[in-house]
Amino acid sequence: MRKLTSICVFCGSSEGNDIKIIEAATQLGKFLATNNIELVYGASKIGIMGLVAKSTLAHEGKVIGIIPEFLKLKEVVHMGLTELITTQNMHERKLLMQNRSDAFITMPGGIGTMEELFELLTWLQLGLHSKPIGLLNVNHYYDDLIVMLEKMVEKGFLSMDNLGLLIVDDQIDHLLEKMKNFKNPSKTKMAN
Repeated sequence: MRKLTSICVFCGSSEGNDIKIIEAATQLGKFLATNNIELVYGASKIGIMGLVAKSTLAHEGKVIGIIPEFLKLKEVVHMGLTELITTQNMHERKLLMQNRSDAFITMPGGIGTMEELFELLTWLQLGLHSKPIGLLNVNHYYDDLIVMLEKMVEKGFLSMDNLGLLIVDDQIDHLLEKMKNFKNPSKTKMAN
């Protein structure tokens, strides 16, 4: 079983309009703090990102924010974090987030959240890391994405092994348990 001491969370910079997603963000922050898991995230004080961080801090957890200089200038940065790291660009930010984390969780979000999820899945598929990637499917948010991934398998563009690299659950505690038990296949098949 893996020991998860730091988890990078990808999620929306907007709160959206689904109260269950907003509640899940607060629950995730509390869960991380009470289980002594450090939160690594994009350093924003707004949106779902901000809610997860605020909840983690409110429950005496540690929060590491990593933000590129150009976003820091937009005054969205959370200044009350345990540690705030400023990078030169987005690429450096994402690499540092990957290096500082034992695992990843994707909550609901937009295009940036999708990009982060799929980049980390690609890196896992290529063997550039071996860390578990969880998809927290709050209130069925990612149901259509899961159907699309299954269609990729059906049409021969994604192997079942690579689909199996994504750990999906709608409950935080169940997702974390699956992530702790994640065993990366010794050989992943390259996508077509």
